[in-house]
Amino acid sequence: MTDLKYLQLLSRSYPTALAASAEIINLNAICRLPKGTEYFFSDLHGEYEAFSYLLSSASGIIRGKIDYLFARSVTEREREELAMLIYDPTGSLARLQGEMDAQEYSNWCRIAIYRLVQVCQTVSAKYTRSKVRKKIPASFSYIIDELLHADADDSKERYYEEIIASIVSTGTSDAFIAQFCQLIKECAVDSLHIIGDIFDRGPRSDRIMEELRHFHDVDIQWGNHDIGWLGAAAGNQVCVASVLRRCVSYNNFDQLEDGYGINLRPLSMFAAEVYGNDPCERFTPHVLDENIYDPVESELASKMHKAMAVIEFKLECQLLSRHPEYHMDGRILLPKIDFSAGTVEVDGKIYPMLDRSFPTIDPDDPTSLSPGEQELMGRLTASFRHSALLRKHIRFLLSNGGMYKVVNGNLLYHGCIPMTEDGTFDTVTLDGQPLTGKAYLDALDAKVRAAFFGAPGSAERESAVDFFWYLWAGPKSPLFGKSKLSTFERYFIAEKETHTEVYNAYYALVKKRETCETLLREFGLDPARSHIVNGHVPVKEKEGESPIRGGGLLFVIDGGISKAYQRQTGFGGYTLIYNSHHLALAQHKPYEQIMENPRDSAPIVRIVENMPRRVLVGDTDTGARLREQIGQLQDLLSAYRDGTIKERSE
Repeated sequence: MTDLKYLQLLSRSYPTALAASAEIINLNAICRLPKGTEYFFSDLHGEYEAFSYLLSSASGIIRGKIDYLFARSVTEREREELAMLIYDPTGSLARLQGEMDAQEYSNWCRIAIYRLVQVCQTVSAKYTRSKVRKKIPASFSYIIDELLHADADDSKERYYEEIIASIVSTGTSDAFIAQFCQLIKECAVDSLHIIGDIFDRGPRSDRIMEELRHFHDVDIQWGNHDIGWLGAAAGNQVCVASVLRRCVSYNNFDQLEDGYGINLRPLSMFAAEVYGNDPCERFTPHVLDENIYDPVESELASKMHKAMAVIEFKLECQLLSRHPEYHMDGRILLPKIDFSAGTVEVDGKIYPMLDRSFPTIDPDDPTSLSPGEQELMGRLTASFRHSALLRKHIRFLLSNGGMYKVVNGNLLYHGCIPMTEDGTFDTVTLDGQPLTGKAYLDALDAKVRAAFFGAPGSAERESAVDFFWYLWAGPKSPLFGKSKLSTFERYFIAEKETHTEVYNAYYALVKKRETCETLLREFGLDPARSHIVNGHVPVKEKEGESPIRGGGLLFVIDGGISKAYQRQTGFGGYTLIYNSHHLALAQHKPYEQIMENPRDSAPIVRIVENMPRRVLVGDTDTGARLREQIGQLQDLLSAYRDGTIKERSE
């Protein structure tokens, strides 16, 4: 029998045998419902508009439900209009009001509400009334609940007609429709898994984080770009410089200043003064998106970009010199520059430098920051540490994220599990302890958290803060998984041989089924019923690459939501969808193409695995927790019946 003290605590929630019995009945019934639909996204890279659209449309599934319901009764144009209404109710309603007179708009709202009721009934059919009711906005909870559970007969027809007529006549139809659309979207996506790299390259990672922070059920597997931001927020100055370099490089000024309140004026003033006569041509930003609130001229942005790159390389050299155990001495490159000859030694070879203008570098002490750089980094680091919104987002990444996750038989992680050429797990020594596979990832997870929750000023915490750089660029970091990060070489050396970043053996090995089986077993999963979901490396489908590897055991879902990768991938990203019937991959068009032609926005959805039978809640991790609760309630019921615990009278 469950511990008596626990049963006594449980009896406070279920004070009678009847109450315990009722909950057992309820939980057993929930276990027989179909499982909710899980959505997997990866490598969002700041593309807020594209991600918001894919999430709002449930990756095309909502449009599929609309076609299923109304294909024979409603025109294609009206179905498209209904879908766009659900995705963006505020914009759609404003546009329609401008196109119709008052009476036309009232009639349209009445019809739209009837149709929204049917769509919502369909997407919420697999849930209990209680679960749906919890999602319903409070202001219209009674009305929406009544409409969703209307009787099939005619006995209440006038009642429901009057509800809808009153919604329109009282002028609340816009608010009602908007909240109904939100309910549909929340029911369509039961849980959300983000397989890393929310940050960098795209314009508004901050807005993606806000959307995720308010989503009802989400988990995040940290990517290398997320780790860079975690490191910056923890006070790692190399990470601060690196994050700023990438943001300036991709023209992400709105995110920094409007989003996170990072004051860039000290950087712009420093760069204009120090690099005033340097055109910084090799540092011209990639302008994939225009800034709205904080535009910066390209010439000044180029100077800011170079200023942060030089500071980053200096700080990287300092950090790696402090940590010889990282085995990254080959990345301490500034001392290997011959400033008089304009050359640099990389991997034992001498190369000419493409840029010889380094006004802040002392050739006799090339890794030290100048006084101006020191002051600048102090101010920028403080700005990161004091950003209230960034602190909220970092707390969310820590509470909802991790190095990996095992959920409903699937193993989720961003990059790789370091392996050797012979197919065994690579051994990595961390804090004096040799680790492999799952144990290595568990230790890394703990080390990340020590950077935030370790004792202030302790050696453990300082070591953990520094270690963010290894996680960002270390050759045996599971979030990076390459021989080196060749940023320095790409800026300053023309020879392409120096730009090559060799991938960990993992990436070739996982094409084999036996490797994926080994990986799944390492994390306690049965290969006959499990999969790996992976991101990090864009899938170049236009070159013949497949997102499905390891004989169907591994899915790589970095498909190019980021505009920066769409030339390589040829499309606009993947969503992996796991419902009660099957696993499916949705391949999306680039967001800009969707906006140009919404009628041709449907993704290509291919079922990659059918379930042998419909998956129920009882088959999931939630079901395991419910069965545990049922067992505890059955023990409580026995304790009531044999008198061990007394029932409380009503």
